[in-house]
Parts: sequence; structure tokens; C-alpha cells
Amino acid sequence: MKKIGAWIKEQNGYFLAGLAMAGLVLVLAVLSFFWTPYSTTAMSAAERFQAPSLGHIFGTDNYGRDIFSRVMDGIGETLFVSSLIVLLSAVTGILVGAFTGYFGGILDEIVMRITDAVNGFPSILLALVAISILGSGKQNLILSLGIVFAPSFIRIVRSEFLRLRDADYIVRARLMGVKKLRILFVHILPNIFSTFWVSVTIGFNNAILAESGMSYLGIGIQPPDASLGKMLSDAQGYLGRAPWYALAPGLAIVWIVLGFSLLSEGIRRKGEAA
Repeated sequence: MKKIGAWIKEQNGYFLAGLAMAGLVLVLAVLSFFWTPYSTTAMSAAERFQAPSLGHIFGTDNYGRDIFSRVMDGIGETLFVSSLIVLLSAVTGILVGAFTGYFGGILDEIVMRITDAVNGFPSILLALVAISILGSGKQNLILSLGIVFAPSFIRIVRSEFLRLRDADYIVRARLMGVKKLRILFVHILPNIFSTFWVSVTIGFNNAILAESGMSYLGIGIQPPDASLGKMLSDAQGYLGRAPWYALAPGLAIVWIVLGFSLLSEGIRRKGEAA
């Protein structure tokens, strides 16, 4: 317990608040894959539009489904899809950014012009174009947003490799005959993680908002899978009759984004303090 208390004292408030909020979200997400209070797909005409109560703490929707159970499921789906989006874009950013930043040359110029062109357009607009070509659905959403978000990771990784490629310890490693791949991924890559993890948490927030927006438009996660964005879209026509229908998924999105934003800020401040 003393070690835990000492560790807590070493952290900043942003990190602890973000860790607590993100931790609650992750617990609900993991739990949703194994258990929810009610079935997320079972419908009951007799229980339509029930207000929040002890039996249904977030109420029920227009099909009589328990909203809390569907929010749990939606959080799990949103975090799972967003994690795959960030994983795809981050791995692409590491591979492309490392090689272009370390070796430079004509390839670096071509890649940077492409990333500049991509960053010149809103990411959602590019994702809409990609999905219009590939078609809607979870897999195409992950692929489209993963590609769209990759340029931001490429630029960050490239700038860090440019900064470190002529550092003294890298120059000594080259003089000792260390292989280039080892220099890239053993000597340089671990030293950019403090900066890179901040970008990952920011990218995760962007992925959550993008996934929710696409699902709201009906071209993201498709029924019967639950989605916070799709729940908001479905609730739009019932705001006067059942305001709790939109309130629950809306607050869930705000909670998730705020939690990971605080966590990102806490990680950044820890890096600066170090």
C-alpha cells in the first residue's frame, strides 16, 4: 500500500483523473464482452420508452431494449474499433516515418508531399470518400480511418527520427557497424515513445469521435452491433418523448473523450517533467 501511495503522489492530477475515467470505461468495455444486465438485442413492446429506474438505470429505447446494456456494448464496440484504427495508423506511421526520417532522400520528399496533401483535407471527408468506394461496414471503417489518420503519425515519427539520427550514440553505433534495422527499431524507436504515446492517446480520441460520427451517419458500425453514434442517431426522433435515450450514449462519448484527453495531457506533462 505504501508503494501505491508513493506512486500516486508522483503522478499529476491530469494523469490520475484521466486514468480513473479511462479505467472505468475499460472495465465496462471488457465486461460487455462477457456480460450485460439485459440482452442488447431482445425487444419488448411492453417496455418501450421506460424512464430511468432501478430496473433500467438508463431507461429503455423505442424497441424496449435496456439502454445501459446497449451503452456498455457500444462502449466495447467503439473502443475495439478505435483501437484497431489507431493500431493500423500507428504501425503505418512507425514504419513509414522511421525509414523516411532516417534515410531521407527522394522517398522522403514524395511521402511528405503525399502526407501534406492528405492533411490538407478534413479526415472525415477523406474517410467518407474511402467508404463510398469500399462500402460501409466495420472492416471498411477501420481500414478507411486507419489510412486517413496514418499521415499524422508519419510526420511525428519522421520528425523524431530526423532529430535523433545524428545523435552521438547513433553515430557511434554506425561506426561500430550496427545494422541499420537495429539502429532504427532498437536504438532510436524506444527513445521516441514518450512523444509517441501522447500522439496515440490524441489519435485514439480522434478515432472515437470519427467512428461515432460515421456510425451516426449510418455508414460505420452496422446493426445488430451496438454503437454509441448509431444510438444517438436513433434517439434523434424521440428527444421530446424520451430524452434519456440520447443522454446516455452522448454522455458516454463525452466521458470517454474527456478521460483519454486528461490521460494524454497527464502523459505529456510527465514527459516534460522528466
